Amino acid sequence: MTSSAPSHPVRRPAGTGATLTEARRVVVKIGSALVVDRSGVASARLASIGADIAGLRGRGVEVIIVSSGAVALGRGRLALTRRAGLDQKQAAAAVGQPWLMQAWEAALSPHGLIPAQVLLTREDTERRRRWLNARATMEALLKLGAVPVVNENDTVATEEIRYGDNDRLAARTAQLARADLLILLSDVDGLYESDPKDDPDARHIPLVEDLGPRVLAMAGGANAGAGVGTGGMRTKLLAADIARSAGCATVIASGSGLHPLAAIESGARATLITAPSSPLAAYKAWIAGSVEPAGSLTIDEGALAALASGGSLLPSGIRGVSGGFDKGDSILLMTAAGVRAGVGLAAYSAREMSLISGRKTGEVAALLGYQGPRAAVHRDDLVLQSGR
Repeated sequence: MTSSAPSHPVRRPAGTGATLTEARRVVVKIGSALVVDRSGVASARLASIGADIAGLRGRGVEVIIVSSGAVALGRGRLALTRRAGLDQKQAAAAVGQPWLMQAWEAALSPHGLIPAQVLLTREDTERRRRWLNARATMEALLKLGAVPVVNENDTVATEEIRYGDNDRLAARTAQLARADLLILLSDVDGLYESDPKDDPDARHIPLVEDLGPRVLAMAGGANAGAGVGTGGMRTKLLAADIARSAGCATVIASGSGLHPLAAIESGARATLITAPSSPLAAYKAWIAGSVEPAGSLTIDEGALAALASGGSLLPSGIRGVSGGFDKGDSILLMTAAGVRAGVGLAAYSAREMSLISGRKTGEVAALLGYQGPRAAVHRDDLVLQSGR
């Protein structure tokens, strides 16, 4: 359905422009067809996007770019065809990725923005420890004021561990970064009830609140609308579904003209796919209900009071460690009386927790041999469940 009342309360912004205006962290995916033209890099378009990103940053919006184009650029330079085998595609990525980062440097540096290359494989967002490491790197880059430029690590990714398309990579990046909004820029200005290339009277769908079979059917085949890239409208809707599950709304819009993000803010035609909750609420629901605890920590009354006040669990509040969990595993938080106080993600392994339990934060580096996180379980990574 596209207009009936959803089963959950949703954030209902006035439109795509309002959604971008209200967002605090945005992931922008730019497809190959927008990055690459006959001369190589589509420099004027990327420069306009760089200016748009600078405008967002000036208002305090954090921006992450997911950029296609490395394989396409390298393929052109190596004179390879689109039918090239996996090894040749990996070679093309190795040639094209430096060129792609040079293009983003040229687009962002005039505005005083620093691009930061982040190469991911599917395992980086689907294996918990690597997911935590990737998230920490992303958070550090954003705090330092850099603009992460994410791409799949095509030089090493095999068919078994590939995302398959950068729409899915963008959605996983939005999930990883707990973004408010995912913007998928391509050569189309949103979802239509039928293919506008075949049907000039096709009706544009400005708002989607339920990604059911009827909406997915509007997208046609997997590569409907695809040109230089590998994705199509169906892959965009499937990516939006991933983002939606993480509390992140999605905008599908055209990036064919100059300043596409400014155009979205000004009300350009696009499709908004709403999310049923905020990113943090969705993340905490996942922690609370969909991860099997691998161990537990017994905490003292002072730590319990700090958690109830919205604080993190510090090593000094830990009185016991049980289980063989690793960093990033889900663990229970228990009171001394054996009552379940909550569940969270461990910032340290069970062995490390045992070494630092009951100790002050300033002692952690000496005990472990490296400076780890201040919190044993960060407040963003835990859910209180008193009495369960």
